[in-house]
Amino acid sequence: MFKDFDAIQVGETQTLTKHITEADVRKFVEMTGDDNPLHVDRAYAETTAFKDIVVHGMLGASFISTVIGTKLPGTGALWVSQNMEFLLPVRLGDVLTISATVVKKHERERLLELDTRIVNQNQQLILTGVGKVKVLVAAEPEAAPAVDARPRVAIVTGGAGGIGKAICQRLAADGFDVVVNYRGQADRAAQIVAEINSAASAAVAGGAAAAGVGRRGRALAVQADIATEAGAQALFAAAVKAFGAVSVLVNNASPRINPKPFGATGWDDVQQQMDVQVKGAFLMTSAVVPEMGARKWGRIVNITSQVLDGPPSVTWTGYAMAKGALQVFSNYMAAELGPQGITVNCVSPGMCETTLIGDIPEKAQLMIARQTPLRRLAKPTDVAAAVAYLVSDDAGFITGDTIAVNGGMAMR
Repeated sequence: MFKDFDAIQVGETQTLTKHITEADVRKFVEMTGDDNPLHVDRAYAETTAFKDIVVHGMLGASFISTVIGTKLPGTGALWVSQNMEFLLPVRLGDVLTISATVVKKHERERLLELDTRIVNQNQQLILTGVGKVKVLVAAEPEAAPAVDARPRVAIVTGGAGGIGKAICQRLAADGFDVVVNYRGQADRAAQIVAEINSAASAAVAGGAAAAGVGRRGRALAVQADIATEAGAQALFAAAVKAFGAVSVLVNNASPRINPKPFGATGWDDVQQQMDVQVKGAFLMTSAVVPEMGARKWGRIVNITSQVLDGPPSVTWTGYAMAKGALQVFSNYMAAELGPQGITVNCVSPGMCETTLIGDIPEKAQLMIARQTPLRRLAKPTDVAAAVAYLVSDDAGFITGDTIAVNGGMAMR
């Protein structure tokens, strides 16, 4: 245990007694290389004014470090400065008493000023000086929340889409209970939920958890328009009612790209993208943050796009504007929510094999795949793997960052 700085009193003194022998001198010479004959050759020393061997001054002074490191203040002491005046020589056979006395405390810097002295067996003052010592603070071990006490529940907006489905399935496989949000694809959402719950039941029946493989999460489909405050609150409430709490939010919902040249683009086209991608993420973040902050743990992942990194995709103006705003929102939330134990990151897919690119000609898709270093388009499972990493404990010190899942198509 480090010394309690507050318990140290001005006037407090600690001492050490040391008998100086030839063995001490030999060890000092071996360590420092200081073989000055005044310290090791009696015949030479007799020719000097001292008439006998003089022990290295720093050998005696080194025991000041012993007092500081083991007695005052002891463990956690950092000796930062020392002035010394050598008043008398130390001789072989001397018995030295080394003392340190607190003469001043500096609370803010946790600094002690020490009067340091060495006297010999005849009570002659050998050395005097003033040292300064900083009392370090031991780092408190960070207590991770108990696994059983930390809810493993994820909301995935747009969970019935191609990327959303892959994210829901991957998080469920990793043990998260998943709320599959959808707006107008009830059949797809129900199918995803059925598949996840079937896998969870099979894992229980097969004794997977008992074998150490880990539990699989369950799923619930919830219809909600997250672009409205009522819809966002209803989605959050349904998640809490079903699973008790929410620890992960994946903002994945996105309308179809609907490419248009600028002359044909109306503000309504932009607003639709903004409402779902940006307003939806804002409302869902507002819903989950109070509970996450109270637990000091939460993960938020926003799905952005490679359109922010490479050359502008002409005719995708509204979509790109919304993704850019979502990226900025993510960075600001990472900075503000970090002290509450909540990480906020983005996953930026390249062109991905989903219905979202259905309006892009196949020839263009093939060309993009050939231009990608890995020679293929992203798969939904690639995106899901990045999300799974960002919500895991392994990514606990990552926030305000973006994982690009584009096969090297756009490099930073």
